[in-house]
Amino acid sequence: MQDDDLIRVLGADGALLPGAEAPDLTDDELVHLYGTMLLVRVMDERMVRLQRQGRLGFYMTSTGEEASHLAVHALRDGDWIYPSYREPGALFLRGGTIPDFVNQLFGNEHDPVKGRQMPVHHALASINLVSISSPVGTQIPQAVGTGLAAKLSGADDVAVVYFGEGTSSTGDFHVALNFAGVMKAPVLFIVRNNGWAISTPTVRQTASPTYAARGPGYGMPGVRVDGNDALAVVQVAREAVARARAGEGPTLIEAVTYRRGAHSTSDDPSAYRDGAEVAPWEELDPLTRMRRHLEAKGLWSEEQEQATVARFNGSIAEVTATAMRAGAPPLDSLFEEVYEELPWHLAEQRAQLLAEKEGA
Repeated sequence: MQDDDLIRVLGADGALLPGAEAPDLTDDELVHLYGTMLLVRVMDERMVRLQRQGRLGFYMTSTGEEASHLAVHALRDGDWIYPSYREPGALFLRGGTIPDFVNQLFGNEHDPVKGRQMPVHHALASINLVSISSPVGTQIPQAVGTGLAAKLSGADDVAVVYFGEGTSSTGDFHVALNFAGVMKAPVLFIVRNNGWAISTPTVRQTASPTYAARGPGYGMPGVRVDGNDALAVVQVAREAVARARAGEGPTLIEAVTYRRGAHSTSDDPSAYRDGAEVAPWEELDPLTRMRRHLEAKGLWSEEQEQATVARFNGSIAEVTATAMRAGAPPLDSLFEEVYEELPWHLAEQRAQLLAEKEGA
C-alpha cells in the first residue's frame, strides 16, 4: 500500500496520530458512529448464517470496510446517496431501520423495494437512498445528474456515490467524472478500494499509482483516506461536502480498505487469493480502532459492547422471524411508482391481471 499521502487520524491503537486533529464530533456522535459499524458487523454475521442454512438466497458482507460507510455523516437530510451493494452502514446511519434492511432481503410485503430487487440491493426513499443496481457503475452518472439538477435549481444539495475500485474500469465512471468536472457538479465520488473486484486484484485494474490520482485529470481534487479510520473518513467527507456546497465542484475520494471476506455468499476467495494477505488487515480492523478510541475517552466499555451486541442480535432475530412469515408484495404493486400517472395500456394490463387473480 502506498501511504505517504494517505489521510489518517487514528492509529491502530485508537489513539490520535501525532499532528492529527480529530473532526469536531460530540460524544453522542462518536458512540453513534461506532454503534452503526457494530450493527453492520452483527447483521453481516447473522445474515451469512441464514444464507448458509438455506433460509436466505444471497448476501454480501462488509467485514473490514464498515468505516468507509460513515462518509454520509457529513450529509444533511436533503442530500442524496447512491450506494453500491456494500454500504449498509450508510442506510443505518441515515435512519434506515433493521426492518427496512431485513424485509428487503426477503422481498416480502413490507419490503421498501416491493420485491423488485435481489437481496442487498436496497433503496429507501425516506432518506434519499437511491436503488442499488447490480450492473456496476450505473449509479455514478445518475449521481452526477442529481447533483447537477440541484445546482441548476439553485439548491446546494450534494450527492454522494459509492463504488468499488473495479468499477473505475467502466465507461460510466469515466464519462461521469469528466462531465462532473466540466459542470462542477456537487458530487462526492467515493471509490472503495478494497483490493479485489471479485477475483481481479487492484494491479489488474489500473496502471496509475492510486485511484485518487485520477481526480486532477477530470478537474477535481483526488484524496486518499484510510478507509479503516472512521474519523478520517468523516473528516475528508466533511471537507468535500463543504467544497461542493460552496460551488467548487466534485471530489474523488479513494477510501483504502480491504475486503476481508468473500465477494458474496456465491464466492470462494481461497480460489484466487492467499489467505495470508488477510491477516495484516485484521490488525487494522475499523471497529477495533474506533472502540479503543472510545474506551480511552471513557465512552465505551466491555459491558456496553456485550449489551449492544445482545440487543442487536435480539432485534435482528425478532425482525427476521417476522420477515420470514410475511407474505409477498401485493400483486398490483407491480404497476406502482413507475409513472406519475399510469398510462392506459398499463392500466388495462393491471385490470386484466387482477381479474385473472380473482378468477383463479
